[in-house]
Amino acid sequence: MGGAQQRYGTIIEVKRTMRKILMAMLALFAGFAFTPLDETVAGMAEENFDAMQSMVMFEKTGLGKLGLSMHAFYLALGGYGKLLQEGKLVNPRYLSIVDFSQPSNNRRLYIIDMKDTCLSFHTWVSHGRNSGEKYATKFSNVQNSLMSSLGFFVTGNTYMGQHGLSLRLKGQEPGINDKAEQRGIVMHAADYVGEHVAQQQGFIGRSWGCPAVPTELNEPIIESIKEGSAFFIYHPGTQYQKYSRYARVK
Repeated sequence: MGGAQQRYGTIIEVKRTMRKILMAMLALFAGFAFTPLDETVAGMAEENFDAMQSMVMFEKTGLGKLGLSMHAFYLALGGYGKLLQEGKLVNPRYLSIVDFSQPSNNRRLYIIDMKDTCLSFHTWVSHGRNSGEKYATKFSNVQNSLMSSLGFFVTGNTYMGQHGLSLRLKGQEPGINDKAEQRGIVMHAADYVGEHVAQQQGFIGRSWGCPAVPTELNEPIIESIKEGSAFFIYHPGTQYQKYSRYARVK
């Protein structure tokens, strides 16, 4: 019971944070301070993560200065909101975004604390061996393709594998990433991911499709985002967005 109450409390805190963000943005545009929340506006804040909210959080967390695509962030918030509405996020505090519009020598994994509206982790992350070298440009949902999959995932439980502590990822999009568990797509540590490798060869090593992270950050990241948080892998190509039910701009 205690765990369920704690998760419910986190959901409420996230919703309250998004209410405050929306109201601050509305106040900024209207040029006056708001009194207690209007129920209609409060409902909007709870049910939708729109462009206005995206802009406020994007600025507050400094994500643009750290290289994250605004489009990636907008889609991520929209999908996060839908997953939250569907009751799929048991751990709604964190939203993870992998921005594959960037080369692999950039720190392109962003893990956002949605409760405190801050960036918890910003680091390197690998893409699949057959997705490309420096840039990930090809994606697959097929077994043994050795490619990354795009789209929205929900984090699962952890286990100890050949790479140490690992985190299962459950693809939420049929035909796009729903074979992730069958393919063994997980987050894990890798010594070929990190600043030293990026500086040495201009790009980091590649996985068999898994989003591998630096060894020293693997455990703290996994312990934060495990068991029911949103995980989004983005690429600016239009094919994914065409078929995704989560990544659609209003």
